[in-house]
Amino acid sequence: MNNRLSILGAAAALTFALAGCGSSSTPAGEGGSSESAASNSLQEIQDSGVLTVGTEGTYKPFSFHEDGSGELTGYDVEVITAVAEKMGVEAEFEETQWDAIFAGLEAGRFDVIANQVSITDERKETYDFSEPYTVSSGVIVTSADNNDISSFEDLSGKTTAQSLTSNWYELATESGANVEPVEGWAQSVTLLEQGRVDATINDELTYLDYQKTNNNEGIKIAATTDETSESAVAVVKGSTELVDAINTALGELRADGTLTEISEKYFGSDVSE
Repeated sequence: MNNRLSILGAAAALTFALAGCGSSSTPAGEGGSSESAASNSLQEIQDSGVLTVGTEGTYKPFSFHEDGSGELTGYDVEVITAVAEKMGVEAEFEETQWDAIFAGLEAGRFDVIANQVSITDERKETYDFSEPYTVSSGVIVTSADNNDISSFEDLSGKTTAQSLTSNWYELATESGANVEPVEGWAQSVTLLEQGRVDATINDELTYLDYQKTNNNEGIKIAATTDETSESAVAVVKGSTELVDAINTALGELRADGTLTEISEKYFGSDVSE
């Protein structure tokens, strides 16, 4: 995998499917239901006793409603709730569509975003970020008995199942693979199981989430990208004291094992670092 840099050169700016499609250009006023503006001042958050959090609520397993109870839960929801507790305040959630979530932050409808926001150079020009609480790679997934693929170079001439609109399609073609178009992960797994494709490329979190529920022994991770995607809490630019407080809380949660515990609950593995 040391020579993966040449293959990944054009994909170095991969916007991982988890959170890469957002934009901060959506006009304020779309999404979110609260009429009161949240404050990005740490002192005001502490005085109010509330950290207002923007999240989708429709993004399983990160931010979603449980079947039956309808309770908002998920990996990101539990992480930011624990962060708020460490800060001595309570997390309150404003559910907002992804396309409007950055506009909601800029308009002050919430203090932070916790919704698998990946850290990119472009976003850092406009927003501040905490330390990452999710780290993920791209992975090649093959059938468990496939011994022919152990690197991205091995995809040359092989057939992978990919959505044509995903960044993983680009990486597959750069690696020399022939692509069988699919609509999503579930169809890719089906084609793998049927022996109709040799592999599929996707995000490691997608694989882990699937295996946590299905425990499919018929597939495996055959190779991993060198580059990673890091997701963090996003705040408005200049919120230095708030970022420091969040980072302190995340550090304590990492040290006491809480982040690992939440990770393993949702993914069966520690994805927090």
